[in-house]
Amino acid sequence: MFLRSTNIERLTCSRSKIITCLVRGSKGDCCDPYVADSPPCPPYSPGPPCPPSPLWPSSQYPPFYYCPRTKYDVKFVYVNDKPPSTRFKDFIDRASQIFFWTEIIRGFAVTLAHVFKEPATINYPFEKGPLSPRFKGEHALRRYPSGEERCIACKLCEAICPSQAITIDAEERADGSRRATRYDIDMTKCIFCGFCQEACPVDAIVEGPNFEYSTETHEELLYNKEKLLSNGDRWEPEIASNIRDNHLYR
Repeated sequence: MFLRSTNIERLTCSRSKIITCLVRGSKGDCCDPYVADSPPCPPYSPGPPCPPSPLWPSSQYPPFYYCPRTKYDVKFVYVNDKPPSTRFKDFIDRASQIFFWTEIIRGFAVTLAHVFKEPATINYPFEKGPLSPRFKGEHALRRYPSGEERCIACKLCEAICPSQAITIDAEERADGSRRATRYDIDMTKCIFCGFCQEACPVDAIVEGPNFEYSTETHEELLYNKEKLLSNGDRWEPEIASNIRDNHLYR
């Protein structure tokens, strides 16, 4: 990057002129093309030359200071890194990189080295990577070891769901316990925030480790109570292990 020394001098010198023009314009003394009946501006007269600059040691300014300049009349100041060395050894190195394509050869060497390394990819779906215990996948309703449903139809999950994807109906049984007769989740509304799992006092509704449940129709993503209970029966060992590993963070 190059900076013109004369431009630096012009910036420092013309600051006072710019401020003067702005003040005059704010007072209405200067012409304004957007204001009707604005007074004409007085003719411009160049001010005195700027004081000597350290970039120009001599007190006499160059003849192109107030005149149109060419690229041969401007003194450049190099502000980037040092220019390439002109020594014979450095010249031979740069010439060898150009004529013998050493950079391309080094790139092929890196590619060849990775051929003999163990690949980072896995053969999905026959190989699967590990999942975090806090992974939020397909929903499931759990049971107690005795086979009794955990859900007590408190409707905390329905109330806290931000997308209103859960619908619960409840009834009281003969023994006085409260159980859900309807538990529906619209998976197309669910945002997998995990609030339902956090709000449940008995760990009945959870988000399991399954993420492979793509469907072809919308109706297949409307889960009812039977579907959620079957998911819980299928993934109960993994769900219980994840809850046990995650209990310190709850």
